[in-house]
Amino acid sequence: VYTEFYQNMQPWAVAAGDGPSVYKSIQQLTRLNLTHSNKAELLINGDATFDSILDGVAKAQDYVLFQFYMFHDDNLGRQVQQALIERAEAGVRVYMLYDEIGSGGLPKSYLDKLRAAGVHVSSFKPTQGSGNRFQLNFRNHRKMVVVDGKTGWVGGLNVGDEYMGRDPKFSPWRDTAVKLEGPVVIQLQATILADWYWATRQIPELNWQPEAADGDYVKAMIVPFAPSQRHETASLFFVTALNSAQERIWLSAPYFVPDEAVMKALELAALRGVDVRIITTGTPDSWPVYLAAFSYIDNLRDMGIRIYSYEPGFLHEKVMLIDHDYSTVGTPNFDNRSFRLNFEVTSLIVDKAFNKEMEAMFEADFAHAVPINADDLEKKPFWWRLAVNISRLAAPVL
Repeated sequence: VYTEFYQNMQPWAVAAGDGPSVYKSIQQLTRLNLTHSNKAELLINGDATFDSILDGVAKAQDYVLFQFYMFHDDNLGRQVQQALIERAEAGVRVYMLYDEIGSGGLPKSYLDKLRAAGVHVSSFKPTQGSGNRFQLNFRNHRKMVVVDGKTGWVGGLNVGDEYMGRDPKFSPWRDTAVKLEGPVVIQLQATILADWYWATRQIPELNWQPEAADGDYVKAMIVPFAPSQRHETASLFFVTALNSAQERIWLSAPYFVPDEAVMKALELAALRGVDVRIITTGTPDSWPVYLAAFSYIDNLRDMGIRIYSYEPGFLHEKVMLIDHDYSTVGTPNFDNRSFRLNFEVTSLIVDKAFNKEMEAMFEADFAHAVPINADDLEKKPFWWRLAVNISRLAAPVL
């Protein structure tokens, strides 16, 4: 299968000199190529994302690959369940993969109903295999959908009502995904297939023939990250991207708990005059992670880096904009768990029009945020500063 995948993708590969400066390093790191003739549609928040996904699922003719870290048995969860059942009963092959930890509260009855309709359902089973004592700490944090090998979706949203802004505690929920068409979808499909094989040791027959998207020439690639890879791909990817920036680094980090290499890359970028802006959530869903972030923010004091707290609700998107060259939309958080312990994935998109949309999205988010002044952190009460320092100690596994 992978021999066929690599052979079929070669005609769609972009030469190293035709991609951003970071491309050659990422190509060597992932052994994947930037592809041309794609289409990328930015999807902002839950309604746009799941309207697009469910519309795509309804049009499936051959198969649906549907993988999320978290499924809930709530309004959205049942809407997704019914959409998958409808396709399965229509004769379409449907494969659903979920993470045991992320979907820990999902009742057996939810899964039984899917299986009874003919949906192929599996958990990720991170602990199977031998020789890796850290497998108990693995999570498959990816959120991906592929329909017929022609259309794909990837982003920060899971299957749950809170992602639609229906939880008063976190509403309005702020998140981002991207719809992809073209050869890049085959790369996303290969990522899902690898996870399905990990979980089931089965390889379903899929469409491996890339097709150009109509009327577009967007350059894009999929970058998978996994603790099973030889290198710490996620950390190296972000360090490489940050070090390549000459004008701008805008990134959204709901959990800002980076490692030392990423911190140094941010500092070096600021020192060479790059416009570094980081937006994080002002509404925490995990107090240890939220508090630990302020320790790192304090370390960036006097570097000229602008850090914002998003105020309206919970900000959960995982996106980045580098210079005027490229954007990323995916699943990894800016923390050690995503860098080293989680299975993650991101899309890298090289397109001026898409970057302008990303820029406008960031500007809107900045307009709904307030600057975090590191000097103000010293004025916090002793118990708060103590909690920040204690949370920092747990940073390697947050």
